[in-house]
Amino acid sequence: MPTPTTVETAGRFTFADWQEQPVGSPDSAPRLAHATVTNAFSGGIEAAATSCSYVIAYTGESVGTYSGMELLSGSVDGRKGAFVLEERGSFDATGTTCRFEVVPGSATGDLAGLTGSGGFTYRHGDTSVAYAFTYALA
Repeated sequence: MPTPTTVETAGRFTFADWQEQPVGSPDSAPRLAHATVTNAFSGGIEAAATSCSYVIAYTGESVGTYSGMELLSGSVDGRKGAFVLEERGSFDATGTTCRFEVVPGSATGDLAGLTGSGGFTYRHGDTSVAYAFTYALA
C-alpha cells in the first residue's frame, strides 16, 4: 500500500465568538474555566463556523494552558467533509501558542482518512490568526 503524500497548507482564522465560564471557585488559584468558541477558517481550510470546546487552567494572571476539541465542517484544499482537531496550547499576557492534530477516524466525506497536524501563534491585538496545517489523505 503506497504511503499517502503529505501536503502543507495554510490560511487564517478569526474568533467569531468566545463564551467562557469558571469551573469551581473563580477565586481560587490555580483556577479552571470552560470556553465554548466559534472560529471561521479561510485558506487551505475553509470552515465558516467551527464548534470548539476548551478546558483552561489559569496558573497565574493571564497565564496558563488549555486543551480542547474543535469540529470543522467545510473543506481542505477543495475536498469537502468534516473532521475534529485535538488542540493543546499555552498562553500569557502577549498571546497564545497552539498545536493541533486531527483526531484519528474523525474525518468524513471527501476527507475520510485525513491525518495531520499543525499549529498557530496568536498575538494579542491581532484580528486574525495565521495557521499552518500538514496533512495526508489515505
